[in-house]
Amino acid sequence: MTDRAFAVVRAGALTTVQDEGRPGHAHLGVPRSGALDRPAAALVNRLVGNSPGAAVLETTLNGCAMRPRCAVTVAVGGAPCPVTVDGRAVAWGAPVRVPAGALLDVGPAVSGVRGYVALGGGVAVEPVLGSRSTDLLSGLGPPPLTEGAVLPLGVAPDVHARVDTIPQPGPPAS
Repeated sequence: MTDRAFAVVRAGALTTVQDEGRPGHAHLGVPRSGALDRPAAALVNRLVGNSPGAAVLETTLNGCAMRPRCAVTVAVGGAPCPVTVDGRAVAWGAPVRVPAGALLDVGPAVSGVRGYVALGGGVAVEPVLGSRSTDLLSGLGPPPLTEGAVLPLGVAPDVHARVDTIPQPGPPAS
């Protein structure tokens, strides 16, 4: 039996679990929450074969690092940043296979603020009011990541990625 989880090695300034949020609960005083950049979160999910609304990690400024307990496909998008697996540079904006026990290090943002890390199967924390998102204002969902925390992964998708790289802008027109 595979241990579908990952251990947090470096939590970063503020790394949280995010998905599409909790729409429709404002009448109860519950904010929508969810990923700040929903299109970026959906795109990294597509890169690993997840549904667009699967839970991802949202990093703030200086990234995070983790060790998956099983081999997993990951994709990093949103704010551009360096990404390494066991010290070797790997692609930002493309699916990358990370072996069990390897160190995935998402570095600081080169530009922008929020980065997104999708893991095959999604982050499988318990949903609250239909969402797995951390909401710091209301206190709903999982707390921000801390060093040593272990978070579960969902069932690995059995489909291939829906896209193969994040579109990059071309050079400016002359």
